Amino acid sequence: MIETPSLVDQYCHGVLRTELGLGTFEAQLVPTEGTPAPGTTLFDTQTGFAVRRWCPPLLGLEPHCPPASYLARRRELGVVEAGRRLLRGSGITAYLVDTGLPGDLTGPTELGVAGDADAHEIVRLEQLAEQVADTSGTVECFLANLAESVHAAAAHAVAFTSVAGVRHGLALAPEPPGPGEVRGAAGRWLGARRVGEALSDPVLLRHLLWIAVASGRPLQLHAGLAAPGPRTDPVLLIDFVRATAGLGTDLVLLHGYPYHRHAAHLAGVFPHVYADCGAALVRTGARAATVLAELLELAPFGKILFSSGARGLPELHVVGAQLFREALGRVLGTWVAEGAWSLDDAQRVAGLIASGNAGRVYSLD
Repeated sequence: MIETPSLVDQYCHGVLRTELGLGTFEAQLVPTEGTPAPGTTLFDTQTGFAVRRWCPPLLGLEPHCPPASYLARRRELGVVEAGRRLLRGSGITAYLVDTGLPGDLTGPTELGVAGDADAHEIVRLEQLAEQVADTSGTVECFLANLAESVHAAAAHAVAFTSVAGVRHGLALAPEPPGPGEVRGAAGRWLGARRVGEALSDPVLLRHLLWIAVASGRPLQLHAGLAAPGPRTDPVLLIDFVRATAGLGTDLVLLHGYPYHRHAAHLAGVFPHVYADCGAALVRTGARAATVLAELLELAPFGKILFSSGARGLPELHVVGAQLFREALGRVLGTWVAEGAWSLDDAQRVAGLIASGNAGRVYSLD
């Protein structure tokens, strides 16, 4: 029996403070650009079935109860009490929270209190730049304030995260852009930008990445599930990975799937690269053990990190944690039963992936 010790959720978001009906709950359950097939709902997914398996018992219901019954019980308890029961039932003892999403989401402190866990902030670079742009009148002011804001954020955040792959794609030129190039791009962006408009200029995205690398804080890069299509394949980062080797900043490849083997390979080749196994397990549900085993084929065991990747719904924190425990127990337990691994080694590796690696990368101890 493989026991997973305390879990450090190395990448997640806060949870919604508002009550949700069936439609709004489903919209948070599975990212999609359209409606479900006729006669079905978004509960008819691996994630939806996993929610129905693991979450009802935490609210006093039987596993696999119908969605309508589950949501009725959720409303009966109220969003605060239901969230508290779910988060505390997840077994997560520390949350690293990306605060860069819009919406009425709990921040790190509130999430930590609800879940009776430690909580730390991850600062999203693009949101930081957009906030600076909203209050900077000139290019020189913007660039100076941006550098100062990243420096200030590095003093309290455990990591930076970037959605450059979502905004533009990961095939960015690997070298830092020159000062003239940055000033030109900032001038064009600020001149045409409306307040609140998202940053997608590739020069400024690269500039942000390199400011973050210079800070020394770990840098998380969204890949794979972060956006549809091959432009988020982490293999596209290989030149950037080479350029940042030896500079003292760890790179964490988030989400990965369906390119998780590429992320695992990069983690195996480059000492400063780590692979996240979070959202891939939530998306694949009952097949999570297969995905985790594929990560373990290539990535050194000290280079894989657990996360839930949860956003909006406390149910996703629960599902992320439970699917991870089940998948890890199934994969490592099989290898122990076959004699390929000793139980002591399996238990040690479980501890590394569950929390030890995150504690080391983010200096949580």
